[in-house]
Amino acid sequence: MSAQPEQEPDLDLQLRKFQKELSAGTVSLALLAVLGDATEPMYGYQIAKRLEQLEGVLSGKQSALYPVLRGLEGSGLLESFVEPSVSGPPRRYYRINDAGRVVLARWADAWRATRDSVDAVLGPLAAHPSTDSSVSRGDLA
Repeated sequence: MSAQPEQEPDLDLQLRKFQKELSAGTVSLALLAVLGDATEPMYGYQIAKRLEQLEGVLSGKQSALYPVLRGLEGSGLLESFVEPSVSGPPRRYYRINDAGRVVLARWADAWRATRDSVDAVLGPLAAHPSTDSSVSRGDLA
């Protein structure tokens, strides 16, 4: 019986899988935070541009915003309305409501607790970012 050669893990595939798992849980929080910080209602493109400025979890993935926005609205955390646009099709504007602000505060607390717990497990790795230049904050989308 011959030994099977060990397969090396596909590091890029493992990273993409991990980033997808992280993104799934953080997109709603990021969207609520952007809308919670906004002084007026925002439409999808504006939200996407704001996330790009922050190099956030959805940077460069505008199409992924809309299902999450609809889900948050369906959960009663956002309100929306449509207004005509002089430069194209009508735009749907979103704003966070009072229930959304309460949920945002609770999710932010949960996020900080999770972050602190993971940082404690990571120990020195949490304080010293990887020198692997192939991983960037924008990759978390």
